[in-house]
Amino acid sequence: MLPLLAFAARSGTGKTTLLKKLIPLLNERGIRPGLIKHTHHDMEVDKPGKDSYELRKAGAAQTLVASQKRWALMTETPDENELNLYYLANRMDETSLDVILVEGFKHESVPKILLYRQGSAQDADELAIDSHVIAIASDVKLSSTLPILDINQPEQIADFVAAWLKK
Repeated sequence: MLPLLAFAARSGTGKTTLLKKLIPLLNERGIRPGLIKHTHHDMEVDKPGKDSYELRKAGAAQTLVASQKRWALMTETPDENELNLYYLANRMDETSLDVILVEGFKHESVPKILLYRQGSAQDADELAIDSHVIAIASDVKLSSTLPILDINQPEQIADFVAAWLKK
């Protein structure tokens, strides 16, 4: 199983913004990241009116859309109570990845970097630090025995992730 590394924070803290900067930096370091993003929204990957959309809506339990450049597998899961991060991670191709970055899933028992920004909807004292937190990325100085990374320095975070992967 590939290593999983979650980036956890309250909505609006900048998880996606950070990951958009971090992923190219990891690629530059020779690290091939995959990504699993949790969303609370009902999402559509394909578009109404497209054949794949219409066939999926007709009742196909799984629909795979493929082109020469990419493919996507959509699986209907109306009876699933909770998303299973490990099941999702096992769907990814281990031969083309070195790590799976996870956005969200903050309650999962996987290594995670907590993100905190001053003025966010939570106090620094309320950070959900558990035994799986390996670092905190923040825009303010925090007191912790964990490594504190500068959330505004994605290069520093990429270096931390690279070193963590070597362990």
